[in-house]
Parts: sequence; C-alpha cells; structure tokens
Amino acid sequence: MSNTAQNAASQRITSLLDDNSFVEIGGRITARNTDFNLSEKDTPSDGVITGYGVIDGNLVYVYSQDAAVLNGTIGEMHAKKIARLYDFAMKTGAPVIGLVDCAGLRLQEATDALNGFGEIYMKQSLASGVIPQITAVFGTCGGGMAVVSGLADFTFMESGKGRLFVNAPNTIDGNEVSKCDTASAEYQSHETGLVDYVGKEEDVLTQIRVLVSMLPSNNEDDDTFTGCEDDLNRACSDIAGCAGDTAIALSRIGDDNIFFETKAGYGKDIVTGFIKLNGSTVGAVANRSEIYGEDGELAEKMDGTLSARGAKKAAEFVEFCDAFNIPVLTLTNVKGFKTTKCAENNMAKSVAAMTYAFANATVPKVNVIVGAAYGSAYVAMNSKAIGADMVYAWPTAEVGMMDAKSAAKIMYPDADAATVNEKAAEYAALQSGVASAAARGYVDTIIEPEDTRKYVIGAFEMLYAKREDRPDKKHGTV
Repeated sequence: MSNTAQNAASQRITSLLDDNSFVEIGGRITARNTDFNLSEKDTPSDGVITGYGVIDGNLVYVYSQDAAVLNGTIGEMHAKKIARLYDFAMKTGAPVIGLVDCAGLRLQEATDALNGFGEIYMKQSLASGVIPQITAVFGTCGGGMAVVSGLADFTFMESGKGRLFVNAPNTIDGNEVSKCDTASAEYQSHETGLVDYVGKEEDVLTQIRVLVSMLPSNNEDDDTFTGCEDDLNRACSDIAGCAGDTAIALSRIGDDNIFFETKAGYGKDIVTGFIKLNGSTVGAVANRSEIYGEDGELAEKMDGTLSARGAKKAAEFVEFCDAFNIPVLTLTNVKGFKTTKCAENNMAKSVAAMTYAFANATVPKVNVIVGAAYGSAYVAMNSKAIGADMVYAWPTAEVGMMDAKSAAKIMYPDADAATVNEKAAEYAALQSGVASAAARGYVDTIIEPEDTRKYVIGAFEMLYAKREDRPDKKHGTV
C-alpha cells in the first residue's frame, strides 16, 4: 500500500476487505494542477486510495477518500482514479464500493474538478444496472459528491461524523441546523430515503460485507448461491402472528432466519431487503403495520395503508432486483392508501412507479397474501393482474374492494345493525373471502402459514428458468 498506509482511509479498506487482499492502483498519482500554489502542497494519491480486493472471496473494487489530503476534495486526478476504477469494474463485472470522506470540489482546480465530477457521474450512469454500486459516508459528502451517493444502489452512513447534503443545512432559507439538521444520518435515512443503513463505522463496514455476500457481482452472473443447511420444508410455526411486522415474517421464511433489511428508517409501512431461499438470494417486499423491538415489545403501530414513501421505496428496490436478475417475493397485507394531505402530494405518481416496477420486472415473482388485500393498493402489490407468477394466500386472508362490513354499510345505508352484519357476512363469503379469489384464479393456492417457506422455495425453483418477453422499446417513461 502507499505511504498513506496508516491513515483512516486505508484503515477502512483494511477493515472492509478480506485479510491481505487489497492491491492498490495508482498509489503514486498526485495532483497535476499547479495553480494557487498547489504544487507546494503534498498530495499523496491525490487524496483517494483506489484498488481491488475480495470480500468472502468475491472480487470488489474500492476507493477510499483521504480527508488528510486537501480535505479529501475532488480534483482532476482524484476523479480520474475513481473513473478508471469503474473501467476495471465494468471490464471484470465486479461491484464498486466508495468510502466517502470528501469536502467536495477542489477550488484550486475549478473547471478541471467540475469535469472530474462529470466523468464520475458518467461512469456511474453507464455502470447502473450492470454492476452493484455501494457508497458509505464516513465524513463529509457534500455538494456534487452527494450526487455520487444518489447514483449508487445502496448508501451506508456513519452515525456520528457522517454528513450528507447537496446544500449545507444553514444555507437553506428558513432552516437552522440546530432545529433541522438536513445533513445528518437520521434525516437522510428517515426523511429522504437515500441512506439504507446507519451505524458506527465498524458496523457499517460489517454490514457492507454482508450485503456484498447477498448480491451478484454483475447483471449476467448469478454467483449468489451458497450452500443451504436449513431444512427446505421447515415449518414456520410462529409466522401467523407476524402478519403485522413482516420484517420478522421474512426472517422466519429465509434460510437460517436471516433477513437483510434496506432503508429501514424510510417508508416504514413497506419492508424491503434480501433473504436466502435454498441458498439463493431473493429480494423481498412486504407491507407492514407493526414494528417490534429487539425486546419483543411493540415499538410502533401503523394503520395498514400504503404511503407514497413506501411505494417509492418498493419501486426502487424492485427495479434493482430486476436489473440484477434477483427473484422477488412479496408479502401482501394492505387496506388501502394513506389518507393525508402530505401523502396525497406524491401518492399517484409513487404508486404508479411501484405498479410499473412490478409489472415491468421479468424476474420470477411470487406473492403471498398474509392479511388484507383491499382495493387498488392490493392490485399494485405484485398481484396476479400485474404479473405475479404465483400467488399464495393464508386461509385468513381477505381479497376484495374493502372490508366486508364497510361494503355492507355502503350498499345498505339505511339498514339496521343486524341487516348490515348479515349482508357483511354474505359479502365476505361471496366477494372478499380468500376462497372466492381462489375460485376466480386470482390466488393459485391457499396455504397454511407454517407452510409458507416450503411453498415459496418450491415456486422459485419451478420458476428458475423463467423467460418473459416485453414489447420492443427503448425504455419506459414511468
């Protein structure tokens, strides 16, 4: 490694990669610009260490910015090193991981630095959907560097020193950082949905390793398969009680009860993440109405509706899975759309994006209805109508326009309580019961909750060789 071997930037690389696997590229490169006395300053590696190594034996390319060199700012040669790393990654089909600690544009290099940002953006855009891109923010990630994070597939952020922003909080009209820190990890994970995981530095690096082990190296090779010692027919004995907190339900279904959740702080009514089924990676999307803490106590309760944020989160996740040929499992339990003025601002567009993502995806798609499945929200959640290959439902599931009693009240507005109850029971049997949906072919099989794991594994094995064509076009516009 270069003469920066003992600094924080290189230590992060050492902690991230398998022992003694890192090989540096361009370690002797320094700044080329000499304006404003830049030639008098020592710029080892031009403020960024670049190279390759392995994570659990999988090839990855890594760049780590060195805040000790001109505050990690991006100049001409700094950017060219990152761009060249992308060239290597595209040629060999391996992920790129950026460890960010950067004060932004290097003022001494002006237009050269701006062009450098553009070169990185271009490489990231070409790589999107071809190789996974992961960014981890350990210090400042401001201005144009925030776009680099936005172009990545997954973003991790250190909880203490991480700062992610396009405009610094105090430069925003009417904002004051002590009241609303828009650059904080909490804001970026809960409000913008840009950050997938927040934690201490060592936890961030550990979680990146876990994620890399879940993902294919590129869009053509499926190297995510690992040996599975978990019983493929294992009964999920306690899953029936997890219809509210589907993050727990997904962990019950997955091999060895492991579920890697993404964007846990954003759009909490939707769960997204990865599980292994018979050793193969599967992307999971599920409605959620309850969140339980590690102590088993109810921490948060929602109303069972779909929010605009949740739909946006689901859409982006499904698009990633489809791009990298990762099958998608959905657990549906939704009563409708969130009815607030804030949600309504983006609801139609966000739900349209989610609907399009499911409908457009050609990977194997399996849906399990675990609770309510009402109205257009149900249709948008990977229903048979928009392309789900297999749809299962628990016996207690309900599929229809709305709950039976509400429907009865609308159809018989002047009826007494006894009549409403009678008509509700009749409506449930004829229109919203799971048996009715199965009779019409909207549900393929009614399964017991404890059998969920074996049925979805069987479905994905059956769909392994799935091929599906779409109309010839350049791309959609949703």
